Amino acid sequence: MFIAMNRFRIAPGREDDFEAIWRGRRSYLDAVSGFREFHLLKGPADETRTLYASHSVWDSREAFEAWTRSDAFQKAHGQARAPEGTYLGPPEFEGFDVVL
Repeated sequence: MFIAMNRFRIAPGREDDFEAIWRGRRSYLDAVSGFREFHLLKGPADETRTLYASHSVWDSREAFEAWTRSDAFQKAHGQARAPEGTYLGPPEFEGFDVVL
């Protein structure tokens, strides 16, 4: 099993914009081989940012990597853009092979 996560630093006051984009976009994951589940997580906030993480679970690293090369990936990531100033930099990817 493989877990793929992206961390997002969101500007204070832009949380609703960010969450609306995720709620309104089509992920195309339902038809992707090896996909198990997805969650958008809201983390700690302070005066400089709110932290979010996308969390997807896959049968294997290979299944996740195949998705990143697919038309479904391009469609999912080519949708609505956030208003300028929403993101405080690019997302930070982290991939994990499940040990236990």
